[in-house]
Amino acid sequence: MSASPKQVRLEGSTKHRRKDAEVVGEAPAEEFNVTVMLRRKKPLPPPETTAKLKPSERKYLSREEQAAEFGADSADIALVEAFAKENALRVVQSDPAQRKVVLSGTPAAFNKAFGVDLKTYKTPNDTYRGREGDIYLPESLRDVVTSVTGLDNRPFARPHVRAHRPLVNTAAAPGGVVLRPKAAQVPTGFTPPQVAALYNFPANLTGAGQTIAILELGGGFRTAELNQYFKSVGVTLPSVTTASFPGGGKNNPGTNALDEANPDVEVLLDIEVAGSVAPGAKIVVYFAPDATDQSFLGVMDAIIHDTVHRPNIVSISWGGPEDEGTDQFRNEFDQLLQSAANMGITVCAASGDNGSADFRANDMNWDGAAHVDFPASSPNILACGGTQVSASNKGIASEVVWHDGQNDGSGGGISRKFPQPDYQKNAGIVPAVNPPGAALRGVPDVAGDAAPASGYHVLCDGQAFPDPAQGIPPVGGTSAVAPLWAGLIALLNEGLGNPVGFVNALLYNLGGTAAFNDIVTGNNGDYQARKGWDPCTGLGSPNGANLLQALKT
Repeated sequence: MSASPKQVRLEGSTKHRRKDAEVVGEAPAEEFNVTVMLRRKKPLPPPETTAKLKPSERKYLSREEQAAEFGADSADIALVEAFAKENALRVVQSDPAQRKVVLSGTPAAFNKAFGVDLKTYKTPNDTYRGREGDIYLPESLRDVVTSVTGLDNRPFARPHVRAHRPLVNTAAAPGGVVLRPKAAQVPTGFTPPQVAALYNFPANLTGAGQTIAILELGGGFRTAELNQYFKSVGVTLPSVTTASFPGGGKNNPGTNALDEANPDVEVLLDIEVAGSVAPGAKIVVYFAPDATDQSFLGVMDAIIHDTVHRPNIVSISWGGPEDEGTDQFRNEFDQLLQSAANMGITVCAASGDNGSADFRANDMNWDGAAHVDFPASSPNILACGGTQVSASNKGIASEVVWHDGQNDGSGGGISRKFPQPDYQKNAGIVPAVNPPGAALRGVPDVAGDAAPASGYHVLCDGQAFPDPAQGIPPVGGTSAVAPLWAGLIALLNEGLGNPVGFVNALLYNLGGTAAFNDIVTGNNGDYQARKGWDPCTGLGSPNGANLLQALKT
């Protein structure tokens, strides 16, 4: 369906067909929800407003103040509701604080309202409702609406976890016998408390008084299994609950951790790492119903505006190639991150597990060039890359960039979408190399242990990682680094007596000091480690106690 002459293009809404997708029919004639985000009453102050202040000097907006000053105007809400009525769309939710109106309708109604042509697309891996081209709006909403998500429900994000399943070699195994590697080939790995000790996390702090939000786009956990795990690693049982919010998903654990399609390993890794590092903090898990851009925005919006649990730290272990999201999605998510900064919320995100490509090597949608992961590429987030660690005498013997081969290792590089933030101006950010380009936002900011060869002990769906009997190594991935840093931030907040909030500028001021272990060996494909910041491991891995002392002084 073509746009009406009275409609105008929604800036940044362009969608392209995946290279591996084909149209197989019309979109199913069933109702679904679409989320319309609106402009703020007035622009947010930039995060740099507090970025240069010491933690003890920082003053933050409350969630209520944020909603009152920077939510949506009721008149704008009314305009969108009138638009819905004119187009036979039902208003499911209107929330000025979250700046959104959720609409429900059929594909035919949405086609007419937004000037799109919804179809059913099929790829080798899934089937989705999709669109191509732009979204259109009436002239009256030109400056009111900032994004529309949910028309297209293709998955955007994936978990950044490396949970290697048993090796199978049926061709060399008569009768279909499964061959597994010898137990001696399985690395030992570390428990999260052991990793925290290697990084000299403050031993006298627990994260008391802090609340860590863990964002999940699927999967689930069982409380009894968490109790078993924390007892096994010698950690006081932390408080772990789930949050309920409109449009949210459910805690829905699977039964087989060795199923590639089961995201439970991601969920358990996040909770077990954060809970082990900061057992005194409250952990609240927010489940989205799926991994679409609409769900990703929705669950982040719920976290930022949650006036019940009020998390002040967020861990995100999911993401997707920066270029695969629309401009409206990236900009809207970044607006939420700016809200978080103004409320003193620190957001940590995994930088990805596919090296400088940020694509799997066999993905036909990969163009062969370097990419960074989103939301890690936002300048308003703490992007967390990965290393491989070896230990000796309870200390770090060596630490290098995690890189296990082509498109397999620490995500990092140079953004194509976000400019270089002020805090990176003196960090020696390198230009993009593949394809060559300017020195824009560099990713990651920091790093930590992520390689499966030095990975984490995890218990999930009754399955232990590592499991030498089945040839299963520890769990790796930059998914582990986001909750590791989230736990460390909880310790720092407790030790400082005030949230560090948007912490990036503070950390870059400490680059090259004893607060970090500088990683100078290895590469992630297109980029090489070097002294100081690099696009593999950022400023390096933390020395927690030194970092706390540096932030105090």
